[in-house]
Amino acid sequence: MSSTSLTYDDEKTRETRTPDSSLQSDIPDGGLHAYLQVVGAHLLFFNSWGIINSFGVYQEYYSTALLSHESASSISWIGTLQGFLLFLIGILTGPVFDRGYFRHLIILGAFLVVFGMLMTSLGTTYYQIILAQGVCVGLGAGCLFVPSVAIVATYFTSKRALMTGFTAAGGSIGGIIYPIVFHKLQPIVGFPWATRIIAFMVLSMLCVSLAIMRTRTAPPPKARALLDLSAFREAPFNIFSLALFLTFIGVYFPFFYASIYGSRVTRLDDDVSFYLLPVLNAGSIFGRIVPGLVADKAGSLNTIIPFAVIAAILEFAWLDITNAPGLWVFSVLYGFFSGAVVTLPSTIITLISPDLSLVGTRMGMSFTFSGLGLLIGNPIAGSILNVQDGKFKPAIAFCAATQMAGAIALIGVRTRLLRSRKGWKA
Repeated sequence: MSSTSLTYDDEKTRETRTPDSSLQSDIPDGGLHAYLQVVGAHLLFFNSWGIINSFGVYQEYYSTALLSHESASSISWIGTLQGFLLFLIGILTGPVFDRGYFRHLIILGAFLVVFGMLMTSLGTTYYQIILAQGVCVGLGAGCLFVPSVAIVATYFTSKRALMTGFTAAGGSIGGIIYPIVFHKLQPIVGFPWATRIIAFMVLSMLCVSLAIMRTRTAPPPKARALLDLSAFREAPFNIFSLALFLTFIGVYFPFFYASIYGSRVTRLDDDVSFYLLPVLNAGSIFGRIVPGLVADKAGSLNTIIPFAVIAAILEFAWLDITNAPGLWVFSVLYGFFSGAVVTLPSTIITLISPDLSLVGTRMGMSFTFSGLGLLIGNPIAGSILNVQDGKFKPAIAFCAATQMAGAIALIGVRTRLLRSRKGWKA
């Protein structure tokens, strides 16, 4: 799924990395070194959002084996805590990145993610798993997130949307690879070693990122502020933050529960229903790249609104899906349309911010609302479903309704911008 944001790097370039127009003219917009940054950032996304997007396979395993005595809601807290911390820590790591501590963030993030996964492999109780996989991995992913989305824009101009799309696709590809690795290895080598092998894969790929990634410009003399309280006096910012909160309550529910739904409701074999999660993430690859390219032409708000509405409609349609073919089609389509919902918000924050020097600060503030929605959404849904009896409809309806409410709030933002004469391309 996360994630999350295709063009946070856009504002980074405009706000802190390019204090004057001469730096803009020096952007290479290609070349071996620039493309190596895309590869390195792709791997950072692969091992931050990719890990979080893989939690569905752990949700299913914990529900049936290691933590079978815990409720689905309790287990969901582990995965949603990861996503919440990724967003929350981004507020703090943004200024650290601005001050030039790029490599330090990668090293710290790599250590925390790998250490967290290794400690997860040793866990046997709920509190051990939530501390290791929820807190430690979530903090590490937060350290990797900002560098992964911020550096590419300093190397590209005309190709920026495409390159940042490839970067963000790493989260979806990781969400395909890691669940398959765990699913195939766990019956053979057991839960501990399957998780350790994933940790070693993370370590090897992050070493590649550390070796090839370099910042292009010197840090600015002053880092950005953490908060801009004046933003809360602006209606577009408040409505958009509400939209993010509502949308993220419901958007990740299929990524956590589609596999379980497949085995309990459509009676797919467990080995087959597992692949619903990789299929969701596969659809999300294109859902991260294509909308970004469309948004460059039509505007980010004009693009995200229909995608958000369709994603909500698809989740409502899930209520009546009781056969395997329908569930496979739903997974492909939902993965695609939800991809835009979690990758375009950063460009909208840039659009609604009156001062570009405050975009980074406001992005961190808005993403906190995203994180809060992600944090509480699946646990609430998990508390109103019954996995054993295959009763998912109340939870699906709840998540679909919050997504639709978020889409309506996005329309409200668009209406406010029209009134302020921002033009049609917003």
